[in-house]
Amino acid sequence: MMRVRPSWLVAAGVLALLGAVLGLSEFTVTLLNYIGLAALVSLGLVLLTGVGGLTSCGQAAFVGLGAYATAWLTTATLPAWLAWTGGSPWAGLLLGLLITGVFAWILGGISLRLSGHYLPLGTIAWGLSLYFLFGTFDFLGGHTGLSGLPPITLFGTQLVGGRDLFWLIWIVLGVAMLLISNLLDSREGRAIRALKGGMVMAESMGVDTA
Repeated sequence: MMRVRPSWLVAAGVLALLGAVLGLSEFTVTLLNYIGLAALVSLGLVLLTGVGGLTSCGQAAFVGLGAYATAWLTTATLPAWLAWTGGSPWAGLLLGLLITGVFAWILGGISLRLSGHYLPLGTIAWGLSLYFLFGTFDFLGGHTGLSGLPPITLFGTQLVGGRDLFWLIWIVLGVAMLLISNLLDSREGRAIRALKGGMVMAESMGVDTA
């Protein structure tokens, strides 16, 4: 039986994406964009739950936190200490990632003290609480969200249509997959794999499970 090399699968996937964006309708390309965004979100869930064995039901909370932070920093009248961003979506994205990382570190430090079925229940609680929290803030647009977001500009070109955003989304997804693949082949990646066998066993081998 012929064994398919991973590089061949990657090449076939790239060719399929190229054919899709060139030959399919705008509606289908937009669906592919949503698939790419969902896959990007799912990568973190796969790393945490599929590889690390820790069940999380609050992944959408961090997605929403990053999205709202980025959108607000891009559209709002910012205080003087944030005026340097100039309403740039890229600067808003970097700050949004930073804010999300800080909240994830704080919430993760609290949630990971739980074990068994209490951990997924705790992550569900975080997800629901952040959802309703976003909806109560008027400066975040309430439950209708924010509007008037400026388009992302890359090398002087505004990425407005679905076909323009297609390349950005899938390139970022490809880079994220490469980074996670390299992570899992590293010492930290082997430690993450060890978590699935239980915290006690991993800690007995010198792994800092936290």
